[in-house]
Amino acid sequence: MDFAAARKVMVDSQVRVNDVTDRALQAALLAVPRERFLPAERAWSAYAEMEPEIAGGRRLMLARDLSKLLMALDARSGETALAAAAPYAAAVLARLGLSVTAQESDGSVFEVVGEVLAEEGVRTVTAPLNVPAEGGYDVIVCECAVPGRPEAWLNVLNVGGRMAVVERTGPVGKAVLYVRGEQGVSRRELFNAAPPILAELSPIPTFAL
Repeated sequence: MDFAAARKVMVDSQVRVNDVTDRALQAALLAVPRERFLPAERAWSAYAEMEPEIAGGRRLMLARDLSKLLMALDARSGETALAAAAPYAAAVLARLGLSVTAQESDGSVFEVVGEVLAEEGVRTVTAPLNVPAEGGYDVIVCECAVPGRPEAWLNVLNVGGRMAVVERTGPVGKAVLYVRGEQGVSRRELFNAAPPILAELSPIPTFAL
């Protein structure tokens, strides 16, 4: 399979046509080998309009949805980024010149993507996703949906920092952009999306008698 050709088709047919006009972002998507974020036997599915599994239930986000999230972030070279359950997004952000930490709770994901992330200059951390690695981030992104406002992630955003996530509790979620200002955090809804929900961020049920 000609992966370079498939990558160009993906950008032309799934990214550009969905109003992702940022040329630097398009170039990063053309450069990052998306097929290397899947086991070899599933590499063929990297450029299809689907969410193929990386490992341990973690999946690649649709290129259309991820590119729109990344464009909303307006990521800038020299900024720091946390890619939570978002290894492919981590590599794209690194190509844009950011200093990126990719965090996963399941080490099996890094068994698949660790080599390519190292080549892209991405730092990897295996730790529970509700406890962000360190802090002081300008950008945070997640390729899974979250079941509500992720306060732990917002708490590690710098002033002026942005976080793009999909919030989902039902069949369809809403991509949102959070921006931390001097006086608090603003929230703006972007578009509908339905990636798998990151179950480990769901609140623990409580029972009352």
